[in-house]
Amino acid sequence: MIYEMTVQVRVSNIVEGQKWYETLLKRKPDFIPHNGFAEWELIPGCWLQVAEGTPSEGSGPIRLGVTDIEKERERLMNALNIENFAIESREEVPVKWGTFSDPWGNRLGLFEYLSEGEKQERINTILGKAEV
Repeated sequence: MIYEMTVQVRVSNIVEGQKWYETLLKRKPDFIPHNGFAEWELIPGCWLQVAEGTPSEGSGPIRLGVTDIEKERERLMNALNIENFAIESREEVPVKWGTFSDPWGNRLGLFEYLSEGEKQERINTILGKAEV
C-alpha cells in the first residue's frame, strides 16, 4: 500500500537553498532532522526535501511511503526486475528508506516509518480518518 511520498531536490549551498525555498513556499521548513537538510509538507502526505549536495538535471529520488519496505522491495525486484537495493537509516531520521532507478535512469525510492504508531497516524491523516 502506497500512502505518502517525498520529492527531493539538491542545492549546492543549503543556507542559500533553504532561504530560496522558504521564499518560494512562504514559510520555514516543517522539519530539519540534521545539517544540510530541510523538509516542507506541501499537502498532507506530500513532502518536499531540500538537501545539500551536487545538483543534477532531473534530480531526485521521488520516494513513496509504504507500510513494509522489505516486502515492497521484494515485490519490485520480482515484478519489475529491479536490482536489490540497500535499506538505509539514520538515528535522527524517523524512517528507513531505499533508492533504485527505473530503466531510464530516473531515481526512485521507498520509505517506511520506524514507529508503527507514527506510521498509522500518517495513514489516518492522509485518509482523513479520526483517531481510534
